[in-house]
Amino acid sequence: MDINMTLIGQTIAMIVFVWFCMKFIWPPILNALEERQKQIEEGLAAADKSQEKLVEAQAQADEIVAEARQQATGILDQAHARANEIVADGKDAGVKERERQLAAAKAEIEQEANKAREELRGQVSAIAVASAEKILNREIDDKAHEDILGKLAQEI
Repeated sequence: MDINMTLIGQTIAMIVFVWFCMKFIWPPILNALEERQKQIEEGLAAADKSQEKLVEAQAQADEIVAEARQQATGILDQAHARANEIVADGKDAGVKERERQLAAAKAEIEQEANKAREELRGQVSAIAVASAEKILNREIDDKAHEDILGKLAQEI
């Protein structure tokens, strides 16, 4: 194989081409690659920070939910306690109302019994007067009649 001018020309052209690429083309490509690498690193760092913030936000959300559940449980307990108080108050009011109605009924019964006694006294005195009239076979005047009825009513 002979080294001729074509081979030397191609070698020189190749060296010039490589030198030109390394001087003018390669540095912008490396700069672009370095910038892209930095952007990717920043993106990954931001993604890691976002992931950490997401975990923190999830933890805060869990805390808020737990606190809300605790408050809801407290509110339900208070509601149950208040409902029990209302039921107890209702029972107390019912007992008091029953006692009041019972006392009113006893008073009414006593009043009716007194009224029946008065009617009975009147009837007994009328029977006694009628019996006495038949026994005596004469009529007693009204004034004497009233006096006798009053005395009998007081005795009975």
